Amino acid sequence: MQVTETLSEGLKREFQVLLAANELEDRLTNELSGMKDKVQLKGFRPGKVPVAHLRKVYGRSVMADVLQNAVNEANQKIITDNNLKLALEPQVEFPSDKSVVDKALDAKSDLAFKVALEVLPSFELADLSDVSLTKYVATPSDAEVDEALERMAGQSRPFSDKGEGAEAATGDRVTIDFVGRIDGTEFEGGKGEGIDLELGSASFIPGFEDQLVGAKVGEARLVKVTFPDTYGAEQLAGKAAEFDVTVQKIQAPGEAQIDDEFAKGLGMESLEKLKEAVSKAIGTDFEAASRRKLKKELLDALDGKYAFDLPPSLVHQEFAAVWAQVEQDLKTRGKTFEDEGTTEEKAQAEYRKIAERRVRLGLVLAQVGESADIKVSDEEVNQALIARVRQFPGQEQQVWDFYRKNAQALAELRAPLFEEKVVDHVLAQVKLVEEPVSKETLFADEDAEADAANEKPADDKVE
Repeated sequence: MQVTETLSEGLKREFQVLLAANELEDRLTNELSGMKDKVQLKGFRPGKVPVAHLRKVYGRSVMADVLQNAVNEANQKIITDNNLKLALEPQVEFPSDKSVVDKALDAKSDLAFKVALEVLPSFELADLSDVSLTKYVATPSDAEVDEALERMAGQSRPFSDKGEGAEAATGDRVTIDFVGRIDGTEFEGGKGEGIDLELGSASFIPGFEDQLVGAKVGEARLVKVTFPDTYGAEQLAGKAAEFDVTVQKIQAPGEAQIDDEFAKGLGMESLEKLKEAVSKAIGTDFEAASRRKLKKELLDALDGKYAFDLPPSLVHQEFAAVWAQVEQDLKTRGKTFEDEGTTEEKAQAEYRKIAERRVRLGLVLAQVGESADIKVSDEEVNQALIARVRQFPGQEQQVWDFYRKNAQALAELRAPLFEEKVVDHVLAQVKLVEEPVSKETLFADEDAEADAANEKPADDKVE
């Protein structure tokens, strides 16, 4: 096997591999000889089938395996001899002339093929001693704990039937039967019986609940609404509909007392213990929000520290994923690029920069992790898998089996664990300044980003 480098341009490498006819012949003969004791053919005793006859029967199929093995060997030789780190799998190109390949399959001529590679860039890890980051710290206030308790009490408050002739008011719970129609025709999922609905909860289509205020038990009403453009069922999105609604029951909400008995109903020893648990849960949410802000600030700092060539295929792959998300989001919301105040060309340029940033930061974090010998244990992956399984009640075994039989899926669980460990490692190298802030300040950017998400379909994060 003769390997010759034919191109070294940026991160692209190309090699020509030459397999001489006599080498192909030797490889084929060795493979066929190894088959003698394994193959049983009519008219021949075990182990006595002539190699020439095996070649006649199996030659082409065995040679195909010979060539695949030779390609694998060539790829490994190229990587090892040149000490390369690949961005993607090698691309192998055989001669376009079929007759040339056919002769090689018969070991009657040499075979030359091309191997194209993209390698990972080489760069030095940056000094981060001059990087200073701010970690926002928010502590749950008594008012925030009380507000959470009020919400919990509201969700478990008792309801009792209203008196005869009473009208439904906002906050009441009504039990209804309904049949929905679009253009006079019933549609799938538009019919229900004995459905409980709390008026003012905004759990039904916008405008539906408002039109039941003032209704009485036994009353039938025609409710007219329009499904939102972003409604999950595409066939209903943006459509005007009418519902024949009959009110079967009206119940008024009672008051839920926030006391020790309320706490015991939630499995806690006392109201004081419940408050401690609620405060801890809120604190966990605050810490997660602080972590997200700090991580974004760190990634911004890293992005400013590095500038190197990126493997074009990795960027293309990442951009394709981002762009698919953009197009799907626009389709779901029924929007166009013009509606977003841009053009497709400008949007592509913007999201290509996002893709480049993701690839660059991914390579940086990967090299940091490699240099620091950061590992994710199998036990950590198992814990992540258990957490994922719990998200699918009733389907636990199927989800477990899917991940256990799918190496790529398990890798997708391992990747964020690795990334978080690397982030912790990098944070230990920079200066961190804690700044006490309010809940409003802590979540301000996230609230703004949530609003912007209705205008822009993709965020900028490292996966």
